Amino acid sequence: MTDLEASMSKLKSAAECAITAVEKEERLDEISEPVAAAVKKATGRRGVKNLLSGTWLGHALHPVLTDVPIGSWLAASVLDLTAGDAGADAARRLTGFGVLAAVPAAASGASDWSDSYGAEQRAGLVHGLANSVGTTLQMASWFARRRGARGAGTVLSLAGLGITLAAAYLGGHLSFVRGTGVNRTAFDEPADSWVDVAAETELSSDKPVRVDADGVAVVLVKHEDTIRALSATCTHAGGPLDEGHIDDAGCIVCPWHGSRFRLRDGAAMRGPASVDEPRWDVRVADGRVSVRAAD
Repeated sequence: MTDLEASMSKLKSAAECAITAVEKEERLDEISEPVAAAVKKATGRRGVKNLLSGTWLGHALHPVLTDVPIGSWLAASVLDLTAGDAGADAARRLTGFGVLAAVPAAASGASDWSDSYGAEQRAGLVHGLANSVGTTLQMASWFARRRGARGAGTVLSLAGLGITLAAAYLGGHLSFVRGTGVNRTAFDEPADSWVDVAAETELSSDKPVRVDADGVAVVLVKHEDTIRALSATCTHAGGPLDEGHIDDAGCIVCPWHGSRFRLRDGAAMRGPASVDEPRWDVRVADGRVSVRAAD
């Protein structure tokens, strides 16, 4: 192992130990739980939740928005270090633009975070606090630059960028290690041939029934005399849709976070889910219900 590899290994181990400590620190719940409840209340309206969750986009909105402030601040620091006084005005504008762009990024992240629990919520709290500190330093940098204190502005921007990148590392841990926000049906292998799953007599109006289709959980719902079938695992966080209920709009409501999916096609109609629910074709013959993955 080279010296560089050894150093990187030590850095990785230190980061993992720090994250583990944060995730196990239950005292953070005293802060995170009431704040999450307040955020959930503030973002509870369907239009607001759909906007911030990325339901309209087809995947989570937060990762898209975070690229803008990070890119702006990184570009500002590059100008600070390479362009001298000639790049001072552009660096100031980039710093300010990054601060403005951080607002919607923070709003979408807070909305997503409010639907998490336990270790994920603790790590998300620290992620958000670190980003807040980074953004505050960038704001201070902008004011310093505006006063003509380019040197102080450069130092403040570099410090803010460092903290923001550390927060981004923690965000990556939440997404790629913890699987927060990942489509929970992405790795299912739905059957492409008909699978007998239930007797038609087992179904009653608007009562979800969970069945197994060659290892994939499917929820059957008899709605308005038509049998509909969707994957039973909520795409948002893995909630059991068969334990949910059917609303007046013909959607099945996840019992965990209130995501709603239209029965006829699986379309996500309310966040926090941003990915549609996989739909299954249904066939009824001789009193038996069969399903297969929809085209």
